[in-house]
Formats: sequence, C-alpha cells, structure tokens
Amino acid sequence: MPKINGNEIKPGVVLEHDGGLWAAVKVNHVKPGKGGAFAQVELKNLRDGRKLNERFRSEDKVEQVQLEFKDQQFLYETDGKLVFMDSETFEQTELDADLLGDRRPFLQDGMMAAIEYYGDEALSVRIPQKVICKVVETEPVVNGQTAAKSFKPAILDNGVRVMIPPFVGTDEDIVVNTELFEYSERA
Repeated sequence: MPKINGNEIKPGVVLEHDGGLWAAVKVNHVKPGKGGAFAQVELKNLRDGRKLNERFRSEDKVEQVQLEFKDQQFLYETDGKLVFMDSETFEQTELDADLLGDRRPFLQDGMMAAIEYYGDEALSVRIPQKVICKVVETEPVVNGQTAAKSFKPAILDNGVRVMIPPFVGTDEDIVVNTELFEYSERA
C-alpha cells in the first residue's frame, strides 16, 4: 500500500490507521504561529461508522488504501442478506442488508448497484441517486392549493413517506432522490 504524507490527506481518501479502515470526511490544514503545520482530520470508520478526530503532521506517513468498485445486479433478499450478482463473472455475493442503511427500501429487483470492496470485503453499497416509485397513498387535491408552493405527504410502494407536490395523485410514478429522500420529478 502506498504511504502518503499527513499534509496530502484530502476528503474522501481512505486510510489504514489504528488497525482499521478510515475515510477522511473533513480536513482542515492548520498553520499555528508556533510549531509545525498539521492537518486536523475527521475520520469515519468504514466498518462500524465510528468517528475520530486526528492530527497528522506533514512528516507523518499514513497508509492510503485503494478500494475497488464493482457493478453488481441485485437479485433478491433472504434472511437479512442481499444477494448480488457480478455482471461479468456471474458470481453471486451475499451482503448484510445493513450496508444500505435507511436507503434499503429503494433497492429494487434487477437494480445495478456499485459495491465498494477492500480485497474480498464489501464495505458499502451505492444505489442510483434517482429511482422510480409509485405513489400508493396521498391526500386528494384541494382547489386553490396549487397557487403557493406547497407539498403534501405521500406513501410510496416501498413504504417510504415523502412530501410531493399537490398535483401528483395516487397510482402515479414519480422519481425520488435516494440521498435526500425527496420528490424529484414525475416519471
């Protein structure tokens, strides 16, 4: 693994530090009036989500880790495990559903996802930023309500609650942003 200097750490860089894999979330380069410059780095553990604040001087050497992304197709879920298939080798992989966190309901059969690997260990699953969902329950439109920019609550076919514009009704397909959990546009 390549070693980099402490002042070369940037947000998004993955490091092997204190026996774990850490992603740099925030980096602040500090030049105090007295003493040497350093980088104040907020790190997030990729395995368990813990956070850590660490100082790295420019002379400090840290191990930078290269992660690999593989596009895989979601097949099905069984006993809290998600089964994905590699689109090149057709090899199937079982991953914990917890890797998706609260974005899990947006995962649909046949959807392509980018899975981040460190060696053979899967660290995260990235699904498309926008997915199409069907509105199964919402309030009816009230005349005159569309004059001001307002939203009404809706429940989607995957059970997620979002706010939608008043002109969208039941049984309509909408595009939902999976990172912000909000309405994007009509499908």
